[in-house]
Amino acid sequence: MKNSNLCYIGFLFAMSMIGASMGQGGLAFGFYRSTCPSAEAIVRSVVFQAVSSNPGLGAGLVRLLFHDCFVRGCDGSVLIASTPSNPSEQVSPINLSLRGFQVIAQAKTQLEAACPGVVSCADIVAFAARDSAFKLGGFSYAVVAGRRDGLVSSSADPLNNLPQFSFTLAQLESTFAAKGLSPQDMVVLSGAHSIGIAHCSSFINRLYPTVDPTLDPTFASNLLSLCPNDTTTNNPTTNQDYRTPNILDNRYYQDILQKRVLLTSDEDLTTSTATLALVNTYATLGGQWVNQFTRAMQKMGQIGVLTGTQGEIRKVCSAFN
Repeated sequence: MKNSNLCYIGFLFAMSMIGASMGQGGLAFGFYRSTCPSAEAIVRSVVFQAVSSNPGLGAGLVRLLFHDCFVRGCDGSVLIASTPSNPSEQVSPINLSLRGFQVIAQAKTQLEAACPGVVSCADIVAFAARDSAFKLGGFSYAVVAGRRDGLVSSSADPLNNLPQFSFTLAQLESTFAAKGLSPQDMVVLSGAHSIGIAHCSSFINRLYPTVDPTLDPTFASNLLSLCPNDTTTNNPTTNQDYRTPNILDNRYYQDILQKRVLLTSDEDLTTSTATLALVNTYATLGGQWVNQFTRAMQKMGQIGVLTGTQGEIRKVCSAFN
């Protein structure tokens, strides 16, 4: 791991020397090279320490980027704490199980001490997702920065923008297309379900009143022993990938083919010739999935960004200035 960390540091240094913009105007590699040279290193250190202690936080940080970018763009709006006068995205039913807020807050505290008022919370979320992927998957990718923090966070927005676990393939493709992402991007990004957990309530529809015939019988039996038919007061969790739950890899696609995935939206990837072909490819060629996953994460990280003088740079990530 020592050698891999050195390679990672070298990779980030090389990227920090590239000043060219990429994608959305105002974003660039090495954006903080002159204003806060240690920005990415500070985030990386906080993330590595947190994920080493609790690998589940790595999955949470990857998911946090997804939930941020699909709602009002990658602007850190998901980080705003809810108040009576402003119910924020955090209290939307689809966001209640989000994790990693404290890691972002810790990174922001250290960044404010080193470079006050410089690094946006939106960029911290993007860096933290990349660093979590490295910690859990052993691969990294360059992240452009320069995002600004948004000025709106509403509890009404997530359900109108995020894909839900019960979505059909057509609904999934439509939701991703609305964000400028292709069906291939959708299949690739779904591979993040090789880490993290799911509550029984998110797949209870596949167990009761009758077991979904697309579930492997043994797998279904194990889930039935875990999940009650009423999750109102008892809603257990289980790993999304039962074999390598803390490793970001291509096992998710193998699980799909073996009918051992939890969510309807996962199983639905087999219902079209095009998406099934991708599942088969990524199940076999892990390296190809990694390459496509990193590109899709870069692409997702540029959805609807605020740059220049738009938005603000928050002093605390959980509250507007």
